[in-house]
Amino acid sequence: MENKLNEIEDVLLMGPGPSCVPESVYAALSRKTLGHMDPLFIEIMDEVKKLLLVVMQTQNRMTIPISGTGSAGMETCFVNLVEKDDPVLILINGVFGKRMQDVASRLGARVDALEFEWGTPVLLDRVEEKLKSSHYRILAVVHAETSTGVKNPVEEIGRMLQGKDTFYLVDAVTSLGGIRVATDEWGVDALYSGSQKCLSCPPGLSPVSFSNRALEAVLGRKTKVPNWYLDLSLLTQYWGGKSRVYHHTAPINMIYALYQSLLLIVEEGFENVCRRHQDCHRRLVQGLEALGLAMLVSPDHRLPMLNSLFIPEGADDAGVRRRLRNEYKIEIGAGLGPLAGKIWRIGLMGHTARPENVDRVLGALKEILGR
Repeated sequence: MENKLNEIEDVLLMGPGPSCVPESVYAALSRKTLGHMDPLFIEIMDEVKKLLLVVMQTQNRMTIPISGTGSAGMETCFVNLVEKDDPVLILINGVFGKRMQDVASRLGARVDALEFEWGTPVLLDRVEEKLKSSHYRILAVVHAETSTGVKNPVEEIGRMLQGKDTFYLVDAVTSLGGIRVATDEWGVDALYSGSQKCLSCPPGLSPVSFSNRALEAVLGRKTKVPNWYLDLSLLTQYWGGKSRVYHHTAPINMIYALYQSLLLIVEEGFENVCRRHQDCHRRLVQGLEALGLAMLVSPDHRLPMLNSLFIPEGADDAGVRRRLRNEYKIEIGAGLGPLAGKIWRIGLMGHTARPENVDRVLGALKEILGR
């Protein structure tokens, strides 16, 4: 039987994720596998936690990588905090806000949704009005909406919630490691991300962080967390304390990879990482506009790591993406939901955010579009 692994090519990943992986992270993946209760592996687990505290800008003792992709992080936050009939407010302006709504509804929450036009940010006055008229146990929002390239005003929403007993839940899947995520300063109670975006690690882990008051709420639930695998009251016994209690077999080599990827961010310096993303974003936008291509999101609300542009009239959406992949070995993303067939999404995440990669995709688009 032919081994399909031999057909894998070196593709420049410039879509909405995963991002390109540095060679040192691939090398970390190939290290010898230890047991999940091995003393050295436990030391590595502890180092991962320390590095996550730095990147997530938090002192939360419950800051760990969940064994699963970003959606597992989303489930972890909701399944631990939501009990039946809890009032939950979801702010939606893209696919991943919609996914939050679905997850919370499946848990029996009474979900209210404030919806905003895709490609525009959450409007603070509408949020403030809603909070004045109703009380919610949880308010949830996506920081960096990957389906559109919009950055939502997470810091300002956090200020609105100061002094309230509402838990603040934030999706930082695309933002963490590319722009500032100040978990404690912004008053975030539950935050989740993913390893495969700006952290430049392969998909498979979802860092989460719970504030002390959120963790107290989890430990004081009236009912058991309905998902055993993601139950923080059990995971704390494996990830915390001197005496570790087996919970599940951790993805050992993925933890190695995350450890290395976090080390790279800390070694580069977080301000430098953010500046690199912003510089590459400006270079890309200038190049796209020089080709006569228009951006979806207004400049004040654009993400540096996810850039959505309108497909020019007459261009074949799938055909252009197919040529990029097959002839130029570049992957970009298609539009989702109401933006399907209307936009392309170009990712500049983590290790992908390099000037030479920007120039390569601009050159390819120029040739394919004949501009």
